[in-house]
Amino acid sequence: MDKPQGWTSHDVVGRMRRIAGTRKVGHAGTLDPMATGVLVVGINKATRLLTYIVGTSKTYTATIRLGQSTVTDDAEGEVVASTSAAGVTDEAIHDGVAALTGRIQQVPSSVSAIKVNGERAYARVRSGEEVKLAARPVTIHRFEVHGIGRQPGTRPWDSDVVDIDVTVECSSGTYIRALARDLGTALGVGGHLTALRRTHVGPYSLEQARTLEQLAEDLQVLEMSLAARALMPNRELTAEETTEISFGRRIAAGAEAGSPGAATAEHPAAAFAPDGSLVALLADSGNFAKPVLVFAPGNGARES
Repeated sequence: MDKPQGWTSHDVVGRMRRIAGTRKVGHAGTLDPMATGVLVVGINKATRLLTYIVGTSKTYTATIRLGQSTVTDDAEGEVVASTSAAGVTDEAIHDGVAALTGRIQQVPSSVSAIKVNGERAYARVRSGEEVKLAARPVTIHRFEVHGIGRQPGTRPWDSDVVDIDVTVECSSGTYIRALARDLGTALGVGGHLTALRRTHVGPYSLEQARTLEQLAEDLQVLEMSLAARALMPNRELTAEETTEISFGRRIAAGAEAGSPGAATAEHPAAAFAPDGSLVALLADSGNFAKPVLVFAPGNGARES
């Protein structure tokens, strides 16, 4: 779905439970309240696919403001420092972006949802605690600058700011507001995120997304077998293999274990019956493929 601004991902799940008439609703990949765009939501049996979506790459369009730092690294937080960015050249901006492209070590924002001793980091910050999170490896596949705008600060006492429109394609676990913060820090003027829209989650895009209003009027969903076909390697089963897998039994491997084409428990293959329905998720092990998850018609999904 296309998440609206100001809603938490949990808010969206709550609304979708009412729209779909079921408690069994989940989402893959949290979006901050300020952000809009693609939020993949699973309903009923399809919630079992969500764990395989969370780790996929994601693409965003965003606006980074140089010259101001905020407590949250985005526009929702209080400005804690202002430094004129008027002297920051376009070349320096492009060099800073290049330095943050590829495999990097990133310290998540202190107000992220990461748990520290069982409590969300943002909750600790809001209670007045100073939170320092460890750096973690992420990959920025693409960090592209589309426009650089220069303007006075939004308030009379603010310094000159520079707004940069960018597209970021990145690995799971990347914080775009941390990129904004780190770019501003590297340029010596501070920075934060003023706009964020997610355009892709793995194979799913804004073109497929619906708003809450559209879904409330007409609950159109991506059929589970189509969602799995787009997300995972596909394996077409014979009628005999379909029967074996439906009972949780193993069948011949689709590829040799350890080979580039082999399916694993973390990255399984989606197995389809001759009629095109999704039967199971399979992992290759030795000469056999065994079901990681079986979708029994009419009985939900069961782990095997």
